[in-house]
Amino acid sequence: MIVIIGGGISGLSIAWFLQSKGIPVRVLESREQPGGTIQTSFQQNYCVEHGPNSTLQKPGHPDDALGRLIHDLGLESRLQVANDLAARRYVLRDGTLKPLPASPPAFFLSSFFSWQAKRQLLLEPFRPRSTTEESIATFVRRRLGPEFLNYVVEPFVSGVYAGDPEQLSVQAAVARIYALERDHGSLLRGAWHQGRLLKGAGLPKGRMISFDQGMGVLPTTIAQKLAPGTVRTRFKVMSLTPAPQGHWQIYGVQTMQEGRVAGKTEKIVAKAVILAVPAPAAAQLLAPFAAAAAHTLQAIPYAPLASVALGYQRSRVGHPLDGFGFLVPRLEKVALLGALFSSTLFPNRAAADQVLLTAFIGGATQPTILERTDKALIQQVESDLARCVQSARPADFVYLTRYTAAIPQYTMGHLDRVQRIDAEVARFPGLYLRANWRDGVSVADCVRNGERLAEQIVTDHAAFFAGTVVKSPLSEPGGDKG
Repeated sequence: MIVIIGGGISGLSIAWFLQSKGIPVRVLESREQPGGTIQTSFQQNYCVEHGPNSTLQKPGHPDDALGRLIHDLGLESRLQVANDLAARRYVLRDGTLKPLPASPPAFFLSSFFSWQAKRQLLLEPFRPRSTTEESIATFVRRRLGPEFLNYVVEPFVSGVYAGDPEQLSVQAAVARIYALERDHGSLLRGAWHQGRLLKGAGLPKGRMISFDQGMGVLPTTIAQKLAPGTVRTRFKVMSLTPAPQGHWQIYGVQTMQEGRVAGKTEKIVAKAVILAVPAPAAAQLLAPFAAAAAHTLQAIPYAPLASVALGYQRSRVGHPLDGFGFLVPRLEKVALLGALFSSTLFPNRAAADQVLLTAFIGGATQPTILERTDKALIQQVESDLARCVQSARPADFVYLTRYTAAIPQYTMGHLDRVQRIDAEVARFPGLYLRANWRDGVSVADCVRNGERLAEQIVTDHAAFFAGTVVKSPLSEPGGDKG
């Protein structure tokens, strides 16, 4: 049996792809519900996303593991593709929301950028490659200039990572952008070579999707369609130990809804273990026998973030909300990182005469702001939204979700850290680490990486699992054999 510690989208995806290959698997999740940060609730006729609001899918692409997962789960009829208005993305500049040019031709025709910024873009193909690791900020200044950094890249980094471009590694955090320079010597030449120049080389490629009842549909459906007994919630893993004959021993306790221990410590024995948990949690489990890997995992920082859903009568918001949402450069001196026009993006997020916005505040550039009370944070968000989209105060509906450690930060040296962790973990056959602290933070990244790891595990343990069929892996105190 394979045991996966962690029932977020990474762990659930791995479980699904393993089970589809006939490998018995167990998922141990400490929370009451699987799905990690992908949670959706319905409050006062509003569809509230407490974590990711959407993800990008690439239909027909060889890496479209998300599409394969959706098909296998039978979720295609529940899939929602974002409104075409999502192509319009606003950025706050000089106190006003302005649409960001979506392609190089639009860039040169738009008044959004100065003539100096346009000149910098024309000169980009003639700038030399770098041979050393750079931060995103250093890379963009060198290739495109400060205006592009301040009004495009920095707010984009805040939107994706809640991160600081001065700290994030361009090779690790935006590897596809870095690859354009590495492989073609220029961002523009690389985009032209890929046929993306006229389509907007800097915009995410694919279609933005969610589901009829929100993003929570995806992890909930995976958990429901895995074999009965596969996912065990409110099970807190206390320790992990290498065992004889290439097995692993997992010790944990069942907890009550309030977090109280519900029974005696249980032992589960597995052929292989996957740690699909945040870096600090993985470090804690590895520390007794893989101290070097644990130390390196602890060096991966996380950004704090608050997500605030706000509902209004449509007449109480002055902006047309005709786009994806807006991002806020730090130069604008507004606390918000940005906001999504949630009820514009997907249907059934609010009633016909209402609108739903999802705002984000915190991040690596202003971590202490989350030390404020809920009331103070909400007041700040409402004030900033009134300035940006002319919304009335107070909002008709507000729901605040806090994360003290929301998104892993791929800071300078991140790829070296991952290599060191892999080298240390390789000393322990049957141990795997897979979560969004490596190889991409998006939902689609996690699903793709889960599929790849499942294929690797099947190859690594082909002899052991030869002839295995899926069965219900019900746990009993005292130990399971894998």
